Amino acid sequence: MEYKYPFGEIVQPLVQIDRTAKQVFVLGVYASAVHARWKKGNEIVCQALAVASEPRIFWDGNPDEAKEIISKIHIPDELGILEPAGSHLNGPSAKVLDEHILAPLGYTRKDAWLCDLLPETRLNASQVRVLKAKYEPKIKQYGLNHVTIPKRPTVFCDLNRSKEILAELSESKASLLVLLGDIPIQQFLNRITDVNYTSLQEYVNQYGYGNPSKAIINGKNINVLPLAHPRQIGALGTHNEKWFQCHLEWENNKG
Repeated sequence: MEYKYPFGEIVQPLVQIDRTAKQVFVLGVYASAVHARWKKGNEIVCQALAVASEPRIFWDGNPDEAKEIISKIHIPDELGILEPAGSHLNGPSAKVLDEHILAPLGYTRKDAWLCDLLPETRLNASQVRVLKAKYEPKIKQYGLNHVTIPKRPTVFCDLNRSKEILAELSESKASLLVLLGDIPIQQFLNRITDVNYTSLQEYVNQYGYGNPSKAIINGKNINVLPLAHPRQIGALGTHNEKWFQCHLEWENNKG
């Protein structure tokens, strides 16, 4: 099914483009989006409105790319303009991935195969509130499209999707699987192999934070490394201070 952002852009799935062999496979939860600041004259209608799919998985928020993508989105003159949102609102998770996960492990983006349980963006509660307050009241008057992106689900990955990710993992030839937060453990790892933990906390209790362990996946031994989600690692908005400090200590020890 085709889903649409405010002002009409279509949601695109974000998948790994470079399919050459990699050293590390990183599994996140779901794709983010390009965010725009919506202005009308001197008034800021909305500081950050999701308006388009990112140009690639774990996009770093490049401001020139953001400007180009947003410039192609039509908005009625009476409603103002769209411009790139603040730099901290586009690509923050990618920056955490590059600087605080891959780099301490000795990898660059070129060494990594990136994947999400759900390769499309979804609306979180804050985004739903913004749409109801700022966008939906103008739909009828200005002939705007309805936003059809589903709300953030509780299940991001079913058995069929697990099989697709498993095929990507095999194709990547990576020897290290990095899982970002609890959800990839519960909705992927626990579906495709037997391990004796179902959360990051349970893993840390047994192996310690940042210490890889072995698992048998597709009949092969692979190193598995559950880490905190980038939101926690980068203290991005509401976050868990315990996991922020835990990752910071691990990172400092790596240095």
